[in-house]
Amino acid sequence: QVQLMESGGGSVQAGGSLTLSCAATGYHYSTYRMGWFRQAPGKEREGIALITSNVGTATHYADSVQGRFTISRDNVKKTVSLQMNNLKPEDSGVYYCAAAEVVGAPSLAPAAFLYWGQGTQVTVSS
Repeated sequence: QVQLMESGGGSVQAGGSLTLSCAATGYHYSTYRMGWFRQAPGKEREGIALITSNVGTATHYADSVQGRFTISRDNVKKTVSLQMNNLKPEDSGVYYCAAAEVVGAPSLAPAAFLYWGQGTQVTVSS
């Protein structure tokens, strides 16, 4: 089992940057796929970035963040980060990190992820 806790949220003006971090506890962290999700008020939770497990780390991004966000992981420190650049007001929401067991092809669907953090708020003002 994996426990996750996000940090690094806050308020920023459009065009600015933020880095979110997620710390994991538990066994076998490096074997999990890790993802970042966000949820705006009244909207469904959206998968935005995924990084595969330690066997050849590959990344996947939603079109909405491709080229602006970068996901990375440190398997020694058991952390996963999300560097967010050129932020837009529509990036506002609660951001969650999540862990998925390696089953099938990588997917940004929330249902594919087993463990979730509590979330951290990101607010981007225009």
